[in-house]
Amino acid sequence: MQLPYPPLKWALLVLRFTTALLFMAHATARIAYGTIPQFAKFMASQGFPYPEYWVWAITLAELVAGTAMIIGWRVRFAAVPLLAIAIGGIVLIHWRFGWFVGEHGTGGSEYSVALIVMLLVVAASDTNDAALPTNEE
Repeated sequence: MQLPYPPLKWALLVLRFTTALLFMAHATARIAYGTIPQFAKFMASQGFPYPEYWVWAITLAELVAGTAMIIGWRVRFAAVPLLAIAIGGIVLIHWRFGWFVGEHGTGGSEYSVALIVMLLVVAASDTNDAALPTNEE
């Protein structure tokens, strides 16, 4: 029995959208829940000068790069700041909590590693073709 998997181009499109939306969700939640000052306080504790600017830079990068990925514009370039954010998150926060995010741990690195792999696949598969796949593809 053959499972009804989508064609590769459709699967990569879904991966691109999902990856972008995951980053954008963090930025949107940060704004909606008013946690930018809390994040800035953490950044200050890590020695970042002008921590609120850093948090806004991260937030805007997630929104702008995520939007670029969704519309298929400069996807490889859009992946760069998101990769930096995911790697920075591991270095600054997640590594000290171990590997697992939930069930067997709290706040670990596995989610960030998954995001990094997703970004690498999305960037590697980018053909600068923002068009949606056709039924023939």
